[in-house]
Amino acid sequence: MLRVSNLTVSFGPPGERIPIVQGVDFQLERGRILGIVGESGSGKSVTCLALMKLLGKTATVGGTAELDGENLLALDEPAMVKARGHKIAMIFQDPAAALNPVRSIGWQLGEAIGLNRSNGVPQSGEGARDRAIQLLRDVGMPDPERRLKEYPHQLSGGMNQRALIAMMLARSPKLLIADEPTTALDVTIQAQILRLLLDLRERLSMTIMLISHDLGVIAETCDQVAVMYCGRIVEMGSASELFARPRHPYTVGLLNSRPRIDQQISTLKPIEGVVPSPYALPPGCAFAPRCSRSVSACKVAAPPLDERGAGHRVACFNPAEAAA
Repeated sequence: MLRVSNLTVSFGPPGERIPIVQGVDFQLERGRILGIVGESGSGKSVTCLALMKLLGKTATVGGTAELDGENLLALDEPAMVKARGHKIAMIFQDPAAALNPVRSIGWQLGEAIGLNRSNGVPQSGEGARDRAIQLLRDVGMPDPERRLKEYPHQLSGGMNQRALIAMMLARSPKLLIADEPTTALDVTIQAQILRLLLDLRERLSMTIMLISHDLGVIAETCDQVAVMYCGRIVEMGSASELFARPRHPYTVGLLNSRPRIDQQISTLKPIEGVVPSPYALPPGCAFAPRCSRSVSACKVAAPPLDERGAGHRVACFNPAEAAA
């Protein structure tokens, strides 16, 4: 359904552009969930905003992103406005910031519904209100008729997130991007939002890209996982394979730094060093200065994302051995 090839994103004036995303390639089948993980600054959100063409005029985007055979990156702005919501939609990290604070939830849902012109006639009046109530019911919003009259500040974080998801569903998008949709929510609401995403996948055969720092969320929710570091995908494979047999040293470090409830651990094991600045990326592999498995080749060239097993790709000259 989605094929991204050699996606690049840089910012700044000509001659001084700073690369943020470099040569990202992946494919996503219909009805599957792809999880994207990595430290802050690894390029996860920028990659997704590039697919939505929401990066602004200072960004230079290259490569292709074909959704059902149509290259989103080649669309002009009027065509992309039509594609947003209908073909591709995005749930942002902070629902309170994404919603208009001076408009009611009902008004904002009505605006999203009014953009649905698949039958040539925008919905309005009672039809739009009934549709808005149904959308809120679909996302598990309590007392949806009452919520239509309320404003974002009157709702909890979880309710705002549900309202935002309802707006994204108004035009039945083929691909839904969820950028850390459970950030700042308590664990009970997090679980409800994740169950909602899984339910949408089952009921609507929706394809989802899920960005998260929470490896547990990714492991429980996603079919495929892409691990990003300094704007590149360094490892990608099925969730079961990647978590059971990680090959890239960065992935191994992320998994080793998690707190565990099945083992007695006195201290957490962090990844040594810090993520390099995009203004001063080291030559070769960007992870080499922090890597215990670094070899001489790592300091010369960035390793390609090669196949290391069925559907399991790793960008490393000296990957960890696969567990039996």
